[in-house]
Amino acid sequence: MTRNCGIDTERLVSIDSIVGDSEKDTALLKQMAVQASDFLRSHQWCDDIESQYLGYGVGGIVAVFLCLISAQSDDIDSCLWVIVGDIPPAYIVANENPSPSAALESYIEEMMAWVVAVEEGHTTEELIPVNAPATAGYAKELRGRLEFLRSKILPSMM
Repeated sequence: MTRNCGIDTERLVSIDSIVGDSEKDTALLKQMAVQASDFLRSHQWCDDIESQYLGYGVGGIVAVFLCLISAQSDDIDSCLWVIVGDIPPAYIVANENPSPSAALESYIEEMMAWVVAVEEGHTTEELIPVNAPATAGYAKELRGRLEFLRSKILPSMM
């Protein structure tokens, strides 16, 4: 188990040991691991990433990483899931999501709330941050990707 995390890392893959279904998939998953760590390090509260594991990944589409971080404050969770891919990157608190599938499900729910708010013309200030403009066109595109994740990816993770 990872320190202060409670997540069983035995079922996860250290980023140094990532192997995909092909050479291309392996390269994509390793690139996504870098994207995940770069995303976390872009936040001022993240001092360093102590450990990083792949929980699930489909190269170029979606990957779910467990990251143990050292943070600037004890108020910051030290264990986060980071979701990256052909979707907006985000982090999900690990202590509320004990598995990669739970983390991806939470990600989909949070992003779908953003999509619905944009579609209905509501503010997104209190919702998960999305690195894209809050436009109807982008919301429609993101909705399609989220529906794909929910219908095709999540079932394969169970």
